[in-house]
Amino acid sequence: METIANQSIFEELIGIVGKENAFTLDEDKFKYSHDETEDYSFMPDLVVKPATPEEVSAVMKKCNEHLIPVTPRGGGTGLSGGALPTEKGVVISMERFNRIIEIDELNLQATVEPGVITETFQNAVKEKGLFYPPDPSSKGTCFLGGNLAENSGGPKAVKYGVTRDYVLNMEVVLPTGEIIWTAANVLKNSTGYNLTQLMCGSEGTLGIITKIVFKLRPYPKKDVTLLAPFTSNEEACRAIAAIFKSGVAPSGMEFVEREAIERTQKYLKEEMGENVVVDLPVNIQAHLLMELDGNDDEVLMRDAETILEVLEDFDTGEVLFADNQSRKDELWKLRRNVSPAVNAYSLTKAEDVVVPRGNLPALIVAIKEIGKKYGFNSVCYGHAGDGNLHINIMKEQLSDEYWNNEVNEGIKEIFIKVVELGGTLSGEHGIGIAKRPYMPLAMPEINLELMRGIKKVFDPNSILNPKKIF
Repeated sequence: METIANQSIFEELIGIVGKENAFTLDEDKFKYSHDETEDYSFMPDLVVKPATPEEVSAVMKKCNEHLIPVTPRGGGTGLSGGALPTEKGVVISMERFNRIIEIDELNLQATVEPGVITETFQNAVKEKGLFYPPDPSSKGTCFLGGNLAENSGGPKAVKYGVTRDYVLNMEVVLPTGEIIWTAANVLKNSTGYNLTQLMCGSEGTLGIITKIVFKLRPYPKKDVTLLAPFTSNEEACRAIAAIFKSGVAPSGMEFVEREAIERTQKYLKEEMGENVVVDLPVNIQAHLLMELDGNDDEVLMRDAETILEVLEDFDTGEVLFADNQSRKDELWKLRRNVSPAVNAYSLTKAEDVVVPRGNLPALIVAIKEIGKKYGFNSVCYGHAGDGNLHINIMKEQLSDEYWNNEVNEGIKEIFIKVVELGGTLSGEHGIGIAKRPYMPLAMPEINLELMRGIKKVFDPNSILNPKKIF
C-alpha cells in the first residue's frame, strides 16, 4: 500500500481537519501508536482528529483512492491491539466526537457520538433516572465507540447483557466514504439484514461509527453487595452455577483469585493512597463479588439469603455484606483495578476467554496446570456469572525469547481447552492482532471465509483497520 509520504496527499488530509487537528511529529503521534496490549507499538504516518461525519468521509475517500491504510481509534484502552496502526498510514482519532446529542426520556433512548466516555454517558442518563448497564472496567476512560467495536460487557452483563443489546441504530462512514444509517430508532426491526449488529463487534474493520442510538432502562433504586471467600479457585467457580440454579439473578458475579486481590490492594495503597481492607486468611484462595439490584428491599434480602443457603454446600469462609455505599464502592474499586494493578507489577498477556459457566471449574484447573507445564504464573479474575474469565499471564523473570515463543504455545493450549469446553477465544476484548493467529482454533475455515467476504464487500481495497481479526 502507498504511504502517507506523498506530500500532496498529506496536505489534503490536513486541510480536511485543520492543522490544529493533525499530527505528523513522532512525539505527538506516540500515544496513538499503542494501547494497553502488552508492549506493542506501531507508529502511524499521520494522526487526524475530525469532528464531523463529513470530515471522516472526506478522509476515507482520499485514503481509499490512494490505498492508504486507516486505523480508527477510541480511548486507547484496548487489550487485543485492535486499534493499532500495524500498517502505518493514518489514524483517525474520534476524540472530538464527544457530544451527548439527546437523551429521549419518553422513548428511553439516547443519541450520542462515539467519543463520549462510557462513565460520562452513564452518569448523564442516571441524572434523569435512567440506566445504561454496560460497564467495562475501563469505563472512566474508554469511549462508547470502542465499546461498540469490541462489543464490551462488564460486570453487569450477566443480568443486563452486553453493548450490542443496547444499540438500536448507528451512523457509519464506510471505507469508501459513503455515510449510512444502519437501521431505525425502533425496538423491533425485521427489515432486511441486521447491519447494526454486524457493525457491533466488528473491531473497526467495516466502517467508522459517527453516531449511536442506544436504548436505556429505568435505573434500579436499590442494591446489595456480598463478598464470599472460598478455599480454592475451583470451589468458587463451582458455586457460580449453583447460585444461578437456585433462581437468583445477580446483577454482578465476579470471580477474583487471591493474588489478584493482594496485588490490587498493594497497587491502590501505593499509587492512590487508598487502603481497601479485605481479610485474607491463609486458607482462602478466591472470592466471588456479587451484587443484587432492584427496587424492593425484601426481594433483595430474600435473594441474598438464598445465596447464603446455597453457599452452605461449599467450602467457604465468612461472607461479607457491604453495609454502606462507601464499602460497596471500595469493593468494586478493588475489582476494577485488578488489571492496572497486575500490569503495574509485570508485563502481561491479557486473555479473556469465555465458556459455559458450568465449565468454569474445569477451565480454571486447566489454566493452572498449563501454567505449571510452561513455567508461567497467571492471575485470573473476571465476569464469572457469564463464563467470561480474564487470564493475565505475567512475564515476571521470563526471558524475551521464552515469552514470545514458549508462552504462546501455552496460550494456544489454553485456547484449545477453552474450545473443548464449549467456549471461544474472547468474550469482550476482541481478536485484534493478539489473538489473530488462533482464530482457526475457534471456527472452521468456511466461517472465516464468510467473514473475509463480508469484509471485502464493505472494504474492497482492505484499507480500514487492515490485518485485524484475520
